[in-house]
Amino acid sequence: MTPETLADKVLTAADAAFSTAGLDTGVLPETTSVERPRNPEHGDYASNLSLQVAKRVGRPPREVAELIAARLREVPGVAGVDVAGPGFLNIRLAADATGVIAGQVVAAGDAYGHNDSMAGHRLNLEFVSANPVGPVHIGSVRWAAVGDALARVLRASGADVATEYYFNDAGVQIDHFTASLLAAAKGEPTPENGYVGGYITDLARQVVADHPGVLESPDASEVFRTEGIALMFAEIRESLARFGVHFDVYFNEKDLHDRGELDAALQRLRDQGRVFEADGATWLRTTDFGDDKDRVLRKSDGQWTYFAADCAYYLDKRQRGFDRVVIMLGADHHGYIGRMRAMAACFGDDPQTHLEILIGQMVNLLRDGEPVKMSKRAGTFVTLDDLVEAIGADAGRYALARYSSDSTIDLDLDLWTKASSENPVYYVQYAYSRISSLLRNAAELGLSRGDDYDASLLSHPRESDLLKQLAEFPAVVAAAAELREPHRIARYAEDLAGTYHRFYEACRVLPRGDDEFTATGAARLWAVEATRVVLANALGLLGVSAPEKM
Repeated sequence: MTPETLADKVLTAADAAFSTAGLDTGVLPETTSVERPRNPEHGDYASNLSLQVAKRVGRPPREVAELIAARLREVPGVAGVDVAGPGFLNIRLAADATGVIAGQVVAAGDAYGHNDSMAGHRLNLEFVSANPVGPVHIGSVRWAAVGDALARVLRASGADVATEYYFNDAGVQIDHFTASLLAAAKGEPTPENGYVGGYITDLARQVVADHPGVLESPDASEVFRTEGIALMFAEIRESLARFGVHFDVYFNEKDLHDRGELDAALQRLRDQGRVFEADGATWLRTTDFGDDKDRVLRKSDGQWTYFAADCAYYLDKRQRGFDRVVIMLGADHHGYIGRMRAMAACFGDDPQTHLEILIGQMVNLLRDGEPVKMSKRAGTFVTLDDLVEAIGADAGRYALARYSSDSTIDLDLDLWTKASSENPVYYVQYAYSRISSLLRNAAELGLSRGDDYDASLLSHPRESDLLKQLAEFPAVVAAAAELREPHRIARYAEDLAGTYHRFYEACRVLPRGDDEFTATGAARLWAVEATRVVLANALGLLGVSAPEKM
């Protein structure tokens, strides 16, 4: 019996109890939940439903709880119900009701943990979107791990999600990038506001190699612009691919300009009555919706602002049919939130419904307790490739997705390369590998869990702990999706790995020597296989591999 199933039974019992007692069933919520008590002596699950509704029916909470408990004790699979404290329901399940979850997990396989909590939502999820003037740096790498994991979690919860990378290939930074490449190719000093690092030299050499004589061409600047951007973007995509991140859409800012979408967005905003002219420039009256100042869309010299492109890009996403635009940004973008929410409102949208901006904090890399030196190639920052080279893609993804994105991470490279339980990703992967080894040993011995098992045999406290943990996975996935917190999956996986290790130490699965393989052993194989499934699914949601051997 899953927590969700039990919660439904609590609600059904309450409805029946209220009807019999002549109490208003209309006060009952449409849904309720149960929680695992911290103290196992308080039962397998607890409900506070009585406390929620007692005042509405004019009865003491304990009296209401007793009414519900009486009905709940009649439910098959419920071994006992106690009323505790001011009116909590402490519920104990029969062993077979708990044990059946192993079969349900195995039957669901890869789909276990999937739910429909986000069904009907169509989201555009934009993350990373690093400027095409250099390799992906460590701050953006965090969003690569978190964003990709979040997309997986949202899809597992029923949402229709398109992941998108916005490629800023228009604007002043591209002019500086082009000038930097050209200077490097000519052996000249880096221009003011230019970009430095070995990667600039590498790109410049590649452009010259691909286009002999380009430095003597009158179109040299345009060649370096076009080819430099293409080479840099190809490198960014390759780096992300090595990290296991692939986007559904790679969107070029330049296309917005070429297709006239900035003009279309401006007209749409004019039609909404939110545009005005002042000092020769065109403005959007974002202060109508709480922004700290109005924003320029077009400068007095006729040049578009970055904000104008933001407006056009947002409108483009909405016109593609997305009901929610989710944008993941770095720690230095807090000021971006107010203007973007106001912009959405200027289009006539509800920012609470149609726009969501997530802000992530910084990542500090440490080795031997000291900050890691900057990348030799990038010159000024640590890159995605540097991280993968240092600890690998699995450890990198897990480490960055393991923490709430609103907290700063001090990522110790020494820790994340250890082959020990101190390393969280190793700890989880080792549990999966250990299970795979056990199942291989069982197969070599000719032992099988069979097509069915006696769920009531899984009655040991460590078995019960494991099964209840398995039962919680769908709710964890749903919560991670709703709260945009994929780190919940990582923490759950670590808890499950620990619970499995304790189960393995306490409950013999395979027989020793000539001992008989009993029905209990077969039932335990079901629990072991169920744990393997859930660990693989959890790691999969984080984009981390589940190794058969370590």
